[in-house]
Amino acid sequence: MADAARNLPAKTHRRMLRGMLRIRVVDTRLLNMQRQGRIGFYGTATGEEAAVIGSAAALRDTDWIFPALRQGGALLYRGFPIEAHVAQCIGNSADLLKGRQMPCHASARDYRVVSWSSVIGTQISQAAGAAMAARIRGDDTVIAGYLGDGATSSAEFHVGLNFAAVYDAPVVFVCQNNQWAISVPFAKQSGTEGVAEKAVAYGMPGVKVDGNDVLAVFDAVAEAVGRARAGKGPTLVECVTYRMLGHSSSDDPTRYREDAEVSAWAEKDPIERYATWLAGEGLVSPDERAAMERELGEEVSAAIRAAEAAPPLSLETLFEDVYGEMPRALAEQVKAVEGRAVGRGDPDAAFPL
Repeated sequence: MADAARNLPAKTHRRMLRGMLRIRVVDTRLLNMQRQGRIGFYGTATGEEAAVIGSAAALRDTDWIFPALRQGGALLYRGFPIEAHVAQCIGNSADLLKGRQMPCHASARDYRVVSWSSVIGTQISQAAGAAMAARIRGDDTVIAGYLGDGATSSAEFHVGLNFAAVYDAPVVFVCQNNQWAISVPFAKQSGTEGVAEKAVAYGMPGVKVDGNDVLAVFDAVAEAVGRARAGKGPTLVECVTYRMLGHSSSDDPTRYREDAEVSAWAEKDPIERYATWLAGEGLVSPDERAAMERELGEEVSAAIRAAEAAPPLSLETLFEDVYGEMPRALAEQVKAVEGRAVGRGDPDAAFPL
């Protein structure tokens, strides 16, 4: 263990464990909600909590995060309300994004987390561009660009890493190599053994780390962040981990992978690993961990109740946030909507276009 992780204060260790447990509790509850038809889609980070929290903890709150599907826990780690996270998955009036994004696509300017697209890899070049802008401005902001192993097969991976290296952009690319790009194993999508060695071709350091060891992830990302902040350019960090559940709630992983493989990775559970180390160091006892889990369970239950109690979005929100000054045609449509009782969910309700 490097000095960065060794010297973390006890309160940071507790915060990191709580962040990992929060992901597990939220993912379990929201996946159940999807199965019950209360939300339409969900993608879990079960088994990948160390990669999410270890990397997020290595950043300053003023650094920007360009996430992929499984980094919602980084937003929550920064203090984003669980109620708002649940509401985003529902898409009701409590959703800060006004129902305009798929579930699990939360973002928030106040928390420095950027909106992302389900189109694989687009956030990689965006992260590089934001980092190039930070370098031009001359501030010390670092950008974290997350990706899965599948995104390394995208054109955006080449574009993003190439530009970042050419311009010495202060960006850390964090790849959660969870072994599967939906149903395609890593061995069938790359000629290299791993992701980190791909960095060599772009002229940047590539670091491979045990993605189920939160302290190893923290050390690797903290070193890369320090390097970026010092003006030494980008780093590619590969966190070798495993996606314990399906790619999303729409996926059945039993159709393409063996139970023995899943069971072997279950023995490497990142939460159990960290909690055992913390107990051995006298930092968080098993009873304290259990208390954390109870508190989080209550917190998530309260957040779900509050989010589900929020009313639907008004139809007027369809017209907001597009133009600085609304065109006359749209203004007329807004008046038409306001003047008619357009029933939400009524298939016979007329909508003026």
